[in-house]
Amino acid sequence: MSGYWNSLLFLGITFVLLLIFYALLRLGFYGVNHSLFLHVDTQSLLTMFVGGIRFDTVAILYVNILFVLLQIIPAPFKYNLIYQKVCKWVFVITNSIGIALSLIDYAYYPFTLKRTTGTVFGQFSNEQNLGKLTVDFLLGYWYLVVAFVVLVCLLAWCYDRVKLLRPVKMGWTFYLIQVLSFFLVIFLFVGGVRGGWAHSTRPITLSNAGDYVKNPEEMSIVLNTPFSILKTLKAIQLQEKNYFSPQEVNEIYPVVHQSKDSSSFQKLNVVFLILESFGKEHIGALNKHIDGGSYKGYTPFLDSLIEESFTFNRSYANGRKSIDALPSVITGVPSVGEPFVLSIYSGNRTTSIAKLLGDEGYETAFFHGAPNGSMGFSAYTQLAGIKHYFGKNEYNNDADFDGIWGIWDEPFMQFMASKMDDLAQPFFASFFSLSSHHPFKVPEHYKDVFPKGPVPLQEPIGYTDNALRQFFNKASKSDWYNNTLFVLCADHTSLSHLPEYQTLPNTFAIPIIFYYPGGNLKGVSDKLVQQMDIMPTVLNYLKYPKPYFAFGFDAFDKNSDNFVVNTIGDTFNFFNGDYFMTYNDNKPTSLYNLRKDKMLQENLLESKQSVRDSLTQKLHAFMQQYNYGMIHNKLVAE
Repeated sequence: MSGYWNSLLFLGITFVLLLIFYALLRLGFYGVNHSLFLHVDTQSLLTMFVGGIRFDTVAILYVNILFVLLQIIPAPFKYNLIYQKVCKWVFVITNSIGIALSLIDYAYYPFTLKRTTGTVFGQFSNEQNLGKLTVDFLLGYWYLVVAFVVLVCLLAWCYDRVKLLRPVKMGWTFYLIQVLSFFLVIFLFVGGVRGGWAHSTRPITLSNAGDYVKNPEEMSIVLNTPFSILKTLKAIQLQEKNYFSPQEVNEIYPVVHQSKDSSSFQKLNVVFLILESFGKEHIGALNKHIDGGSYKGYTPFLDSLIEESFTFNRSYANGRKSIDALPSVITGVPSVGEPFVLSIYSGNRTTSIAKLLGDEGYETAFFHGAPNGSMGFSAYTQLAGIKHYFGKNEYNNDADFDGIWGIWDEPFMQFMASKMDDLAQPFFASFFSLSSHHPFKVPEHYKDVFPKGPVPLQEPIGYTDNALRQFFNKASKSDWYNNTLFVLCADHTSLSHLPEYQTLPNTFAIPIIFYYPGGNLKGVSDKLVQQMDIMPTVLNYLKYPKPYFAFGFDAFDKNSDNFVVNTIGDTFNFFNGDYFMTYNDNKPTSLYNLRKDKMLQENLLESKQSVRDSLTQKLHAFMQQYNYGMIHNKLVAE
């Protein structure tokens, strides 16, 4: 019977063999570039090597997809000697490519300080002397050629030591086991390339390496080059823009800020509450003009909190996905074209409010009730300098698991309030809710308690709103409460019913609320504000004393001519003053006066040329600053 399973054993042995080779390649990469990782100690390096197994697994599976398919075919001819020789050369040749790519980065990394990505093909596509460059590289780095030959010969030798034995009998039992093996390998393969099988697990990407490092540049040790290339073959590569001189662009749109009054740093606790899918449409207090003032919305607690807070009539998200929200809110980095954390620039050094406050003595924590690693949040928060991560693992009670996404918001927020009591003041903490999400369920004991509304999302929004009420009830009894600035916002919008919120601008309309129970921060502003404005607004409100990098604006500054920017694919949406402009293919494509024309009935692109040109100039300044910062890894104040 055991002979029937030998193809699985054969694949298992070759897989382990490749893991050893990738570990050796990682060790060599670290050894050659050791001087660029001076702060990596032995324990940290071990953590990176263990974490690297996840990325090596994905690379090995992708590189060997043809070899795996050849070996799991449930047919007797796969034991043929010639067939197995073909399999050997498929194995050696494909893995030789992976080895070569890894060795190239031994030499290339010191110039880029990143693993090579899929954009390398575009970078060299227009080279006229590619052959000469290749020869020069091989001669200049001859020792890498020697290492390549040695490793490939060693790989072929090791492969020959493993034998695929033909079963003695090939009756119905053989075919049954082979078919079962086929589907088992497919199942394992899918989980391996995704990084797990959980419903909440997003396919593993470069930014997940942040789970195992303290600094972004160390991600290159965890990653491997085949993985980095394969995961970025379709990545967006930004191009430098040169609309203005460096001096001109910094006058139009400065990205290095400092509080105008930094005489006395006000070390309030800071708590960000990011609410899943809480589009502005669902909040009655922000829609008093709807239905002649009779529209109630689905968030009675948030409505009451808004009456004691400072909020905005015109507030927007910078993206359309949850993974867009965290960088926008905590780091002030919006996503352009694709989510920042999935881009080739995700390893850039960034200016996180958590890191800035942490350097000033703040304790920092992040709370998300999903399984740890879900959405890549744990990796992102690690890179953002957040010291403590509390997820489903730390909650450690599956009785409150919703069965899909994580711990229900109400019990998890109670857990969060208790953990905040243990944080040393001053502290920065951030929370990301999850219950107001498809399939739009609420706990059984809350069935039929909250209004269902015309869209299924609104019932769980009512549930999470009540969870917020219970959180604030508990937090208000803590000694840190009155000394805390709370910022509440949605991650993005979602399902919509009201026609006003089905327009392009309002598909990004979210609440942004500042609540300071111990102060007098109350009112409503007509200024434009976006998620990436939250960090500079908070830092300036605290009178943070040092210069810092921020793409956003201080929302409390009455004198700033701020704008809002977000994207859908290649199209920029740009808000400034009363106007909304779309921009694509290097030119404005539409212009509307949102103050007078909420439903976008009259395109003013040709009739308002001065407005169009003014908005275009500011958008060009944003594009130039954004692309330059991303390409040159200049997202911190120097």
